[in-house]
Amino acid sequence: MKKISLLFTTALSVLAFSACQHKGGSEKTADSINASKTQDTTALKTHIAVDPNDAKFAVTAAGDGMAEVTVGKLAVTKATGLRIKNFAQMMVTDHTKAGNDLAQIAQKESITLPTAPDTTSQKKASDLMKKSGKDFDKAYVDAMVDGHEKAVKLFTDGAKNLKDSTLKAFAVSTLPTLKMHLDSIKAIKANMK
Repeated sequence: MKKISLLFTTALSVLAFSACQHKGGSEKTADSINASKTQDTTALKTHIAVDPNDAKFAVTAAGDGMAEVTVGKLAVTKATGLRIKNFAQMMVTDHTKAGNDLAQIAQKESITLPTAPDTTSQKKASDLMKKSGKDFDKAYVDAMVDGHEKAVKLFTDGAKNLKDSTLKAFAVSTLPTLKMHLDSIKAIKANMK
């Protein structure tokens, strides 16, 4: 009975420790946690199931996606143009779904993801919050063009270079949506006066 109790307690401790390992904070914190993990699953250390570059892709994609959701929610309420508001709602919906999908993959592969956008993204959101009217619309659209150009590059590179098949499939399946977002926001920008 003591052995069963000890085994049960040990199993709970391992599960609790593992759960804590998936909460990352900033991208730098998540990268640091992932770098400290080993790929050696036979060691008694916490292990990561993917290549470090694959983990970096996941951390960057998660952080950028959270930033899109954050400023998308802001734009839903602050934008003056209906097309911009509709685009912002699409950002919230699509990037939330992608973030949830990525979180499931990360949990399976023992990748620690950030729990908040990075400092640069938070500053951009703060700067956007101070704007209103047409100034807000222009700044949001410019940020979305820039952000989606970077996202398309990240996911294109990921679709070609990721070693983990699940992460690679995620990059391949998400890339068309990101390209559509980029085309949509470029069309909105072209029609702004």
